[in-house]
Amino acid sequence: MDELHRRLHERGYAEIRPGHGCVFRFIDDDGTRLTELAERSGYTKQAVGEVVADLERLGYVERVPDPADRRAKTIVLTQRGHDALAAGRRIFYDIEQRWIDEFGEERIAQLRETAEMIVDYERGALPA
Repeated sequence: MDELHRRLHERGYAEIRPGHGCVFRFIDDDGTRLTELAERSGYTKQAVGEVVADLERLGYVERVPDPADRRAKTIVLTQRGHDALAAGRRIFYDIEQRWIDEFGEERIAQLRETAEMIVDYERGALPA
């Protein structure tokens, strides 16, 4: 995470913080409702709302009427948000490739699978 944020800062996204991951990691390409972001991330709606407000102020997301329910809002990435997300994905890919070169593809695949299982467990998606 330190390397990700250092490299994001080097690419002009200095205001992105680890806490913003609850949006960047879980938002759909066509946008996501706040309640869905909260559910996916495991944070409260209020906490994710504060992150969304911060990212909105920074120009990474905007709230637009939900096409399925005009009373509701959908959180969508702005062009800057899409660019930052793409940069983050490239950085993660570079890091993972370096790890594969160092430790082997099978070990890194196992690491990814284990990390995903831990996240699911912590969210209550897996039995204890």
